[in-house]
Amino acid sequence: MERYKLIKEVGDGTFGSVWRAISKQSGEVVAIKKMKKKYYSWEECVNLREVKSLRKMSHPNIVKLKEVIRENDILYFVFEYMECNLYQLMKDREKCFSEAEVRNWCFQVFQGLAYMHQRGYFHRDLKPENLLVSKDTIKIADFGLAREINSRPPFTEYVSTRWYRAPEVLLQSYLYSSKVDMWAMGAIMAELITLRPLFPGTSEADEIYKICSVIGTPTQDSWADGLLLARAINYKFPQLVGVPLSVLMPSANKDAVSLIASLCSWDPSKRPTAAEALQHPFSRVAFMFHHLSVPEQLLQEHLHLLGQREHWSSKVLRGFLGLFLIQSLLAVFLHQS
Repeated sequence: MERYKLIKEVGDGTFGSVWRAISKQSGEVVAIKKMKKKYYSWEECVNLREVKSLRKMSHPNIVKLKEVIRENDILYFVFEYMECNLYQLMKDREKCFSEAEVRNWCFQVFQGLAYMHQRGYFHRDLKPENLLVSKDTIKIADFGLAREINSRPPFTEYVSTRWYRAPEVLLQSYLYSSKVDMWAMGAIMAELITLRPLFPGTSEADEIYKICSVIGTPTQDSWADGLLLARAINYKFPQLVGVPLSVLMPSANKDAVSLIASLCSWDPSKRPTAAEALQHPFSRVAFMFHHLSVPEQLLQEHLHLLGQREHWSSKVLRGFLGLFLIQSLLAVFLHQS
């Protein structure tokens, strides 16, 4: 640890504290996580889930683990440094984020999740505090609860901050999957749009009540397995109709509402995968924005005009603007190649 100078403690959690630090050799700013538990051998360290999962992953939307240090039986993780987390950005904010900002962040997180899930891991603790932001980039962090998809159930540990916890976990299922991450993303996405948590339960039972009050009580058709889970623990769902998400978030466009509704489905099998979320209409503009470097505002203006059908010459206008948009994208593509 003599190679780093600790500057300031920036976070404190159940398992460790996080410090901003500087490499004395390169001057690079890093984040160092100091674990609270003592580790008496390297074997213990190497077998930690956070180490095992992050060593296998390299993606621009997953925080990079630079090195692991064990000194005097204390374990330190050295990560790339990010400016803040999503919770810090939201907590004191009065004005809602723009649609472009929400779309950009969600697209990047879905990319990170798709990569992670395809490599056999799911996070299990997605929440705004674990999404780190620097400028326009967002990265998934804190893999202390990450699980291998092919690892064998039962999964028994306490998982996920309550407001972002999937209903199958709340009902004590031992057979949950990567779809718990997708539920969490639905709740996070809604919170980014409204700056208010979608399901702010004060206890496990109240959390289920809050979910029912928004998406309605599950039925045999919507989630038969959930009714069996509830019966197994002698739990009775409150009988509630729910509220259309478009009423709860009137500023959100229909594509955003549609994606959140599918992510926050009672039945995990009905939630999209991260790869499917990237194909959703809400994500398509972000795809062009990221991969073709076309300013999203320009795309939004063109797409808005393309949608104006009431004008007598709208077909001509849409044809002209469509051709212009294709030419713009082609020019960018040729320039990049």
